[in-house]
Amino acid sequence: MTPLPESEIPPAKPLRIGILDTARGVALLAMASYHFTWDLEFFGYLEPGTATQGLWKLYARAIASSFIFMAGVSLVLAHYPTLRLQSFFRRLGMVVAAAIAITVATAIATPQGMVFFGILHNIAAASLIGLLFLRLPPALTILAAVSAITLPNIYRSDIFDAPYLLWVGLSQRLPRSNDYVPILPWIGAFLFGMATARIARSAGWFGTLASLPAGPAILRWGGRHSLLVYLLHQPLLIAVVYLTSIIAPPQKADPIQSYLQSCETACRNEGSQAAICSRFCACTMDKLMEQSLFEPLQSGAIQPDQDERVLQLARECTAVSQ
Repeated sequence: MTPLPESEIPPAKPLRIGILDTARGVALLAMASYHFTWDLEFFGYLEPGTATQGLWKLYARAIASSFIFMAGVSLVLAHYPTLRLQSFFRRLGMVVAAAIAITVATAIATPQGMVFFGILHNIAAASLIGLLFLRLPPALTILAAVSAITLPNIYRSDIFDAPYLLWVGLSQRLPRSNDYVPILPWIGAFLFGMATARIARSAGWFGTLASLPAGPAILRWGGRHSLLVYLLHQPLLIAVVYLTSIIAPPQKADPIQSYLQSCETACRNEGSQAAICSRFCACTMDKLMEQSLFEPLQSGAIQPDQDERVLQLARECTAVSQ
């Protein structure tokens, strides 16, 4: 039998490493626990800002980093040394479609915190950029990863505050979003995943990993279907908390205190100092009360980013609080 020319030999099926599927499954559980905390806060069972401050904030960043890192590992596993274009674009199309679905859903459900560039958007963009690094030496990929993580800490510009450039991650002010994962610095985790996978492949570690116990079947299944789990888990968790709120409603918090807490949290998340945020929020609270805008704002009758009266008093309080 005449052997096929090397150019006609179909690429080998990507290696499936059970322990990596299990790791993704564990990350999914961690993500669900964080989102459940966010949901409890959203429905009033936890203090405002609980899920976006302190250890919970670090927890959320660690989870996002692990997902993006493993996406970089998966790109190498599936497409190095042979790029399987049909498979790549099929997977990319699924991720892009899911990202668009999340943007549309959050634009309807929580327009003030719409997810316009979340973790799925980031993974889709990083996957395309990652193609440039597939065949580069891992040392260069690591250098690029370090640069991506470092750059936002040493350079930011008002130029990147433009809505069409917010995805870059170099803006001076953080936009309001329930899941904001810009290219910089987060692609650094993706590139580190790629470099780690390349080194592991060269060292022959993947074979060793494939021989290790893979962990519980439910975690492996979740890791293999991580996109499906990602899309479905939050609606299910929200449904559970919503039904709970009907049966056992949370205690109503003082609206003034809740406003001040949420305002100061959002202000600090944008990079302002705590003292400035405290003055700004107290100022806006007083002016909202003076102009009888507080109750309409709380009820949702007016939108703070669309009502000129609210925007004007925010500008005035910004000047006073600096």
